[in-house]
Amino acid sequence: MMRRFVKLKCLFFTPVLLLLFITACQNNEYSPKPKGYFRIIYPEKKYREFKSSAPFTFDYPVYAKMEGENGKSAERNWYNMHFIQFNGFLHLTYYDVANKAEYDEMVEDARKLAFKHTIKATAIDQKLISYPDRKVYGIYYAIEGNTASSVQFFLTDSTKHYFRAALYFNERPQYDSIEPVLKFIKSDINKMIATFNWKN
Repeated sequence: MMRRFVKLKCLFFTPVLLLLFITACQNNEYSPKPKGYFRIIYPEKKYREFKSSAPFTFDYPVYAKMEGENGKSAERNWYNMHFIQFNGFLHLTYYDVANKAEYDEMVEDARKLAFKHTIKATAIDQKLISYPDRKVYGIYYAIEGNTASSVQFFLTDSTKHYFRAALYFNERPQYDSIEPVLKFIKSDINKMIATFNWKN
């Protein structure tokens, strides 16, 4: 009888001990899931011509809103192209060029403003812009990393016109979260540059 009881005891406790052993060996470390991002619904790509008293024209997206810059330091022919849906804007400035020294200084300022982001940037790529038939030349700066501005560029005819643009988002810079939107807006910026013309 006693033998039978011990046998039954072993039959009962062996699977329980085996189960405890298996569960004790599992890795129960908690790994939090990464934060998800909102689904972005992109508008259809359509463009219209920017018309104003400014000495330049270009095509810009219909889902962007153009407004004259009205800050204290704003000058004539300064604008903001608002991408309201994406909480960002392209700040546009224009200057008349009086002489070669002034032109050289503006080009150097554009370089300094782009490379000011070196501390937080993971990369800054430069691309030459050249449309000789329209006398549109410049440099495009693509800035990667958690920086305040991801795209900057300037356009000039090298003699009397200088136009500069910088893209900003009204939120804490996080490159990973804005990258899909940035890619979408970059195609609009490329369209703007490809259709840019001086009026005289």
